[in-house]
Amino acid sequence: MMKIYCSILLLFISFSCKQAPQKEIPNRTLVKNVHIVEVEQGTILENQHILVDGKQILEITDVLPSGEFSTVIDGEGAYIVPGLTEMHAHIPSPPTSEKRIEETLFLYLSGGITTIRGMLGHPYHLELREDVRKGSVLGPRIFTSSPSLNGNTVQTPEEAMEKVRQYASEGYDFLKIHPGIQRGAFDALVSAARQAGIPFAGHVPVEVGVRHALESGYATIDHVDGYLEGLVPEDTAVNPEENGFFGFNFTPLADTSRIKDLVALTRKQQVWVVPTQTLFERWFAPTDADSLLAQPEMKYMTPATLANWKRIKEEQLRDPSWDPEQWVLFDHIRLRLILELARKGHGLLLGSDAPQLFNVPGFSLHREMAAMERSGLSPAEILRIGTLAPAQFFGAEAEWGSIAVGKAADFFLVEANPLENLEALQEMKGIMLQGKWLSRDLIDQKLVEIAGNAAKQIDN
Repeated sequence: MMKIYCSILLLFISFSCKQAPQKEIPNRTLVKNVHIVEVEQGTILENQHILVDGKQILEITDVLPSGEFSTVIDGEGAYIVPGLTEMHAHIPSPPTSEKRIEETLFLYLSGGITTIRGMLGHPYHLELREDVRKGSVLGPRIFTSSPSLNGNTVQTPEEAMEKVRQYASEGYDFLKIHPGIQRGAFDALVSAARQAGIPFAGHVPVEVGVRHALESGYATIDHVDGYLEGLVPEDTAVNPEENGFFGFNFTPLADTSRIKDLVALTRKQQVWVVPTQTLFERWFAPTDADSLLAQPEMKYMTPATLANWKRIKEEQLRDPSWDPEQWVLFDHIRLRLILELARKGHGLLLGSDAPQLFNVPGFSLHREMAAMERSGLSPAEILRIGTLAPAQFFGAEAEWGSIAVGKAADFFLVEANPLENLEALQEMKGIMLQGKWLSRDLIDQKLVEIAGNAAKQIDN
């Protein structure tokens, strides 16, 4: 009888062990042994551990947390940097394939970019924005402009007001202004945008001019558009339509003593500026196309895209109105404007206009940062305008833009201190996006795949 009882008891214990629910490990990631780049102060908080709960930073401590974690990442003394924001990005749209679009988003991520502002909107981008937010598509946080408002799409005040109301109701984050809009239509657009509560940003149409644009309340003026023309004294009586490429033709007429007043107006009107300086240093500079095409990131673009970039570049170099000596002065004035706008204006935001002429997503923003450093800005200033400043621009400073408890777990790890050398940002160990860790190995594998697809001329 005792043997039967013991057998039953052992069977019960065995059954109970098999049926007992397994203990769930909380969805928490521990990132240990890191130095935090504090972008607001431009300092380093050494020897820290970060606990991520789901998509948010739960704790930052110098005492190693105990407990169980779904993932443990040993930073081994790496530097942790808030995700960068590309404020002048372009996102492909149909008929480009979903695969190629998602590859473009991944290229941004591979450069530490966790937020992008798409500057040429399409209805598809509204869906894509939500898919990324929900996590069904891997990519940076998306803010998207409306389709282009330009001299062809907006020809009358009535048409301007109708377009603004349409794009606001469809849910675009802001309106994209392109060249060609006449003054009357522009003013109607501004009035309708204020009524609809939707910001507008982008180019400064020639007939509008930079001063009226600033007084009208742009959210951002991109490319430093209109500023060089704004330095030309009125008594020169030039034809504004003959300004050339972003004012290049007026370079010899620019009076740099007028920079102070123009920057002060920018500050007064609280208009941010997105320089996209790398676009000018690559497309419009006296650099031959082949040297640019030889750079390693070009393998992520299709041969058709590269051939088109080469054609445009060579046409520009052959243009008889383009003067390499004048370009040196043009570039000098732009860099001076950039420095003054950063320190005495309302502020700068980082943007590179990728993927445009020789600017590859994920790579070009680092070239933009190098250009900002050439203007005279420090690494600390540049990191701030690439991380915290965009969050402030979007009114989301409490949600992302720096490494802090309660903020989004969007950051990346690098081997060396970027406050000492910005190139350290290009040596990434991995990236955290919405609380999900992408290792360096995973990133490299995906980049190999993207390069392979590009080589097969898969554009669509």
